[in-house]
Amino acid sequence: MTNTKYIFVIGGVMSSVGKGVASASIGKILQARGYEATIMKIDPYINVDAGTMNPTEHGEVFVTEDGDETDQDIGNYERFIEKNILSTNYMTTGRVYREVIQRERNLEYDGKCVEVVPHIPMEVIDRIKTAGKKTKSDIVIIEIGGTIGEYQNVLFLEAGRMLKLKYPQDVLFVLVSYLPIPAMVGEMKTKPTQHAVRTLNSAGLQPDFIICRSERAIDKKRREKLAVFCGINPKSAISCPDVDSVYEVPLMFKKEKLDEQILDKFDLKARKTDLKKWKNLVQKSKRLKKKIRIAVVGKYFGTGDFTLSDSYISVIEAVKHASWQQGLQPEMEWVDSEDYEKDPKRVKELGQYDGVIVPGGFGTRGIEGIIKAIKYVRENNIPYLGLCYGMQLATIEFARSVAKIKNATSTELDPNAQNQVIHIMPDQEKKLLKQDYGGTMRLGAWPCKLRRGTHAQKAYGKSEISERHRHRYEFNNAYRSRLEKAGLKIAGTSPDNHIVEIIELEDHPFFIGVQFHPEFKSRPLDPHPLYLAFVKACMKKK
Repeated sequence: MTNTKYIFVIGGVMSSVGKGVASASIGKILQARGYEATIMKIDPYINVDAGTMNPTEHGEVFVTEDGDETDQDIGNYERFIEKNILSTNYMTTGRVYREVIQRERNLEYDGKCVEVVPHIPMEVIDRIKTAGKKTKSDIVIIEIGGTIGEYQNVLFLEAGRMLKLKYPQDVLFVLVSYLPIPAMVGEMKTKPTQHAVRTLNSAGLQPDFIICRSERAIDKKRREKLAVFCGINPKSAISCPDVDSVYEVPLMFKKEKLDEQILDKFDLKARKTDLKKWKNLVQKSKRLKKKIRIAVVGKYFGTGDFTLSDSYISVIEAVKHASWQQGLQPEMEWVDSEDYEKDPKRVKELGQYDGVIVPGGFGTRGIEGIIKAIKYVRENNIPYLGLCYGMQLATIEFARSVAKIKNATSTELDPNAQNQVIHIMPDQEKKLLKQDYGGTMRLGAWPCKLRRGTHAQKAYGKSEISERHRHRYEFNNAYRSRLEKAGLKIAGTSPDNHIVEIIELEDHPFFIGVQFHPEFKSRPLDPHPLYLAFVKACMKKK
């Protein structure tokens, strides 16, 4: 193919209606037609990356193989197109401005006046082209965060307009818009989407497709309305009603012939079509009746009166992938660890679950409640999977309760404590003293050596692995011998044997804590081995 093709995905009436899933699904259906597709995310924040954002405000921080802290949508992209997305595919307003300013300081603009327009949009375009080249992609899909009406998106829309002006046959725009059905009216309304298209028009852009998000499928009359008032072909109004699983969306787009329409507009021929395995997975997930109940004990759940499960979206999806492969339908319930601090007796409710997960986190809030939960599942043989902070807190609980190390804790919880069985990594301590917080944790993929015969090694089926990390604190080796003598097994370490990566209990059905985040590498058609082992243990308990 001579020219790379570009598809911009833009939000319409409101955010959080599925732009990320829509972008990932477009990538999936084009991939199924034989084209190499990659997906990018543009976040309109001044933040340089997502690492400094509060999970309850922004959702999960997804870590790439090369150590970038990104938006959770990058995780969706990876799960759908089954390829690693690297840092070249993620940009923020802060990242773009920082690069332009640095180039100006380096005299790379040859003394010209550097202006917001055109230099910021030009930098955006350069990054889009770079992502296409590095991934050797035929088609680059670019999701612009937020909605069309947000002032901070103007420069990204301008980049799209400039790219379209230069390559008119190679750029398409997809608007993802919500079509409400007010209860008191009982009719699907297109007017908000019409206004969104007018706003897009004011930026010099015209949508080629409108993905119509709603509670129900769009009907013929609504398609015709959008065609008349938004200037699109009626068949280019793509019906996308609510579904039980996000993995149904590519099949929905396929049914609407979105892949054929995109290829037609790009004047490309379909090379093949292959969504059979994906379709089989979706159909299987719908038929499953046998359930397992899993409690996720943490603290990043509440946002006002609502529960924000997006804080742990990759964990949720990894559990689904593993459960579906085992013929199970997972029921995941959120347990706020602060409840166990207010009423310690409530921890007994964990006995009704088939397994417990403690995901990653930071800070001191709710921690003693999590430690109470870990003690209960350890003593009552309930399958346990501790992720990052969940591994560190499991170490602390074991040190206190079994190894009898008085007031065992972490540097993060009490920097002045005597028995810090979890302490800060030496290089991280230097960074914190300099207030060097952004993008400075131990990030990205790191190798790990597994101890032969351990539960972890049996789950992976090999002796060396690579997993993604995001942490500043580590297992304190000064306590290693004492904890091992008490029965804590070190199942995995860094190749030099210095960093403890995996802990487990030998005489427990399943009690494993990992310093990394295995959920980042789980795929619908290729579940992560640790999650598979955990789900199998949950099934046995049931």
